[in-house]
Amino acid sequence: MSIEATVQRIDAIRPEISSHLQSERRSALGQFMTPASVAKYMTSLFTIRPRGQIRLLDPGAGMGALSTAFIQRWQQHAIANSALEITAYEIDCELRKHLEDHLRTCQTDDFMMKQKLVVKVLPYDFIQAVTNSLEFDTQANFTHAFLNPPYKKINNDSEYRKWLRTCGIETVNLYSAFVALAVQLLVDDGELVAIIPRSFCNGPYYKPFRKFILQFTAIEHIHLFNSRDKAFKDDNVLQENIIIKLIRGKKQELVTVSHCADDTFNDYKERVCLFSEIVKPGDIDQFIYIPTYAKSVNVVPTSSFRYKLADLGLEVSTGPVVDFRLRQFLRAEPADDTVPLLYPCHFAGNRITWPLSASKKPNALLLHPETRKWLYPNGFYTVTRRFSSKEEKRRIMASVVRPDAFTTVWLGFENHLNIFHHRKQGLPEKLALGLTVFLNSTMVDEYFRLFNGHTQVNATDLRSLKYPSRDALIELGAWAKQVEYLNQSMIDEHIEGLA
Repeated sequence: MSIEATVQRIDAIRPEISSHLQSERRSALGQFMTPASVAKYMTSLFTIRPRGQIRLLDPGAGMGALSTAFIQRWQQHAIANSALEITAYEIDCELRKHLEDHLRTCQTDDFMMKQKLVVKVLPYDFIQAVTNSLEFDTQANFTHAFLNPPYKKINNDSEYRKWLRTCGIETVNLYSAFVALAVQLLVDDGELVAIIPRSFCNGPYYKPFRKFILQFTAIEHIHLFNSRDKAFKDDNVLQENIIIKLIRGKKQELVTVSHCADDTFNDYKERVCLFSEIVKPGDIDQFIYIPTYAKSVNVVPTSSFRYKLADLGLEVSTGPVVDFRLRQFLRAEPADDTVPLLYPCHFAGNRITWPLSASKKPNALLLHPETRKWLYPNGFYTVTRRFSSKEEKRRIMASVVRPDAFTTVWLGFENHLNIFHHRKQGLPEKLALGLTVFLNSTMVDEYFRLFNGHTQVNATDLRSLKYPSRDALIELGAWAKQVEYLNQSMIDEHIEGLA
């Protein structure tokens, strides 16, 4: 069987093998298989040297989609004195059997009889095996690393966290752990290409990982799949994925940013960006911005919108009421001894529907010494949902809480909301209205998507935005108060006027 036939066979049986894996087993492994078209594109990002030895690392190799695609590319560039050594890790015995069969088939290809192809398939847990070897100063010697790593959170007290810390790696997910370890195993100028969730680009939890890759590697290429659910549609993966190419020890230069809708690459486009467009100079959080179209990355004009929340006398916090911790105080309907408990379901557009009798969520919280510390005084607030669905057009969905909607002194905000406030007090009406209009603009949504690639909208992300002046927000709120009905085009036109 030729290498091309092997690549096609892996892609053909991929959906069947994936469906045979028990769901709890797949959840434990956190691994999803790479479509052939994606693997082929990823190999095109590598530099393949025509002479000397190439040493490829493929951790979490699955059935070998990445390794066989790499072999096919190497076959097209190799000459008589070239050599390729592949080290592939796969802990799942069923997948490993397919992996061994596919790589063995590649070794028996007629072309390979004239070349040197060495394959090592290791049945070990990649993190456990490699952290142990790095702890004992094993020399990094891989020239290339090719990854579609598992996606699964790592608990703070898990063995994985302990193993990784011995190597100076602090991270919260298997995929970022795999990338960090692979970087440590590369030689200088060694290349890494990985398909991973975009979630590491922002937020506090991945800050150590961002710092690590920016310190030890140069970002050369980022590819974004514009559709959240199509690149891995057979596995129902809903993370927004990117393909990233890193080069160890190289000085950071320009970054190529490409994008397409899905794994067909039919609408593929790319542009070259300054690194200062990808990581803003002076950004202590080192967020990674990814433009999704050919416009300038500066979607929000920094000359007009340059204020931090603290400059405006504002704060944003996650809703403090965690319902399962206060279960005994939850009430389905309001009563004289309760306060309103607001969930995302109570907000639709800029309207509040409370109480919501059709909801499965409680509408009220008992006013009690145990609950008092989690409450806010009734007033004007701007709130956003912490999670958006993939069907919604905007990531940030902001609404105004109005005090006249309630008769109580206190309000409860559930943990899936973010609240804009001033020292846990309400805001002036026009300021709350203006802030809500600003957050609901297309301009803010497009800017937000440059660094946020998942459905979560966390308080940290909202703090990272730049805002108009307080006076501009109040003026925006005064305009909104006079308008009977606001639609998206009206909001966007008025925001552009502010710019």
